[in-house]
Amino acid sequence: MNTEQLANRNLLIMWFANFFIAGSMTMVMPFLSLYIETFGQFSDQYVQRWSGLTFGVTFFTAFIFSPIWGRIGDHYGRKMILVISGIGLAFCVFLMGFVTSVLQLFVLRLFMGVFTGFISMSQALISTQTPKEVSGRALGTLQTGNVSGSLMGPLFGGILADTVGFSSTFQLTSITLFIAAMFVLLGVQEYRIKTEDESAQPYSRKEVLSYVLAHPILITVMIVSMFVQIAHFSIQPILALYVSELHGPINLAFYSGIAFSIAGLGNLLMARKWGKIADSIGYEKVLVFLLVASGIIYLPGAFVDNIWQLVALRFLLGITIGGIIPVRTAYIRQVAPVSIQGEVLGYSTSLRFLGNIMGPALGGLLASAYGFTSVFFTTTALLLISGLSFGLVLQKQPKAIGRYSS
Repeated sequence: MNTEQLANRNLLIMWFANFFIAGSMTMVMPFLSLYIETFGQFSDQYVQRWSGLTFGVTFFTAFIFSPIWGRIGDHYGRKMILVISGIGLAFCVFLMGFVTSVLQLFVLRLFMGVFTGFISMSQALISTQTPKEVSGRALGTLQTGNVSGSLMGPLFGGILADTVGFSSTFQLTSITLFIAAMFVLLGVQEYRIKTEDESAQPYSRKEVLSYVLAHPILITVMIVSMFVQIAHFSIQPILALYVSELHGPINLAFYSGIAFSIAGLGNLLMARKWGKIADSIGYEKVLVFLLVASGIIYLPGAFVDNIWQLVALRFLLGITIGGIIPVRTAYIRQVAPVSIQGEVLGYSTSLRFLGNIMGPALGGLLASAYGFTSVFFTTTALLLISGLSFGLVLQKQPKAIGRYSS
C-alpha cells in the first residue's frame, strides 16, 4: 500500500471514529437536565444551574489538557493518544449510568474533560500525513464525520432514553466510544510526511509558544477561533426559549431540535467544499470571508417573526461558520512545523474550549438583562469585529499571506 492509499484509508477510519465520538458525546445532551431531576426533588433553578455546571465543566478541564495531550502526541505519536482518549471517554460515560447524585455526575463530567481532545487530536493526525496543497479538503472531509455524528447523536440519544431509560443509555453510549477507540487501534497506521522544517531536537514548550507569538497571523487565527465559539455558543442556552417565543409551546422540543440541528446540516454540506476552496485561493482570504458572512447572517435573527425564518438563517449560518474550523486547522498545517502541530493545535483547541465556556454564560446574561435580540446584536458584532480585525492583521503582514514553509 503506497502513501496516498494509506492516507486515504486512515482518513476513512478517522471519519468513522469521529462520527462515533461526536455522536456519542451529543447523545446524552438532550436529557442531561432530565437525568439530574431523577436524583431528587429539586427546584427548576437548581436543575438549570447544575445542568449548566455539569455541561460546562468538561470544557474547563479540556481547556487545560488539550495542549498537554498535543505535546505528548507530537513526541510519542498521536494514535496512542487517540486510543487513550476514546477508552477514557468510554469509561467516564459508562460510570455516569451508575451515579446517584448531582455531585457524582459533576465529578465524572469534570474528569471526562481530560479525554475530550479526541477530535482535535484526530485533526493533528490527519494533518501530519496530508500534503499541504490538499490539507483543507482532507480536514474538511474529516469535519463532516464530526458534524454527521453531532446531528445523529441527539436523535438516537432521545430515542434510547425513552426506550431503555437514562442509565442504560449512558452504558450503551460507552460502547460506541469504545468502538471508536478500537477503530483507531486496529485500523490506523500512523506515519507523517517528512518536511524540510523538521528539527532533530524536540521543541521545548517555551520554543513552541515563542513560535506562535512570533507569527501574528497564526496567533490571530487562534484568538479569532475563540471569539467564533463565544459567538456560536452564546445562542445555545436560550435557543429553545427563543423558539418558544416565536412558535409557542406546541411540540417545542421538536422545533427546537430542528432549529439547533439545521446549522449542522449546512455545515455538513459545505465543510469539505470550503476546505477545497481555501486550498485553491488561500486560507486567510476564506477565513475573512466566512467571519464577515457569518456576522451578516446572524443579524437578521433578531428580527424574525416565525420559526421557519429562524431555521433558514440557522441553515445559512451552518454553511458559513462551519467552514471556519477545517480552514483554520488547514492554515495551521501550512505554517506550523510538523513536529509541533499537535501542541499548536492543542493551544488553539484550548482557546476554542474557553469560548465554549464563555459563550453560554454571555448569552444567558445578555438575554436575561436585555432580551433575546441583544444576543444576536452582540454575536454579530463579535463576528464582524473578528473578521475586520483579521483583515487588518493581514494588511500589515502582506508578505506572510500565502507563503508557507514547505
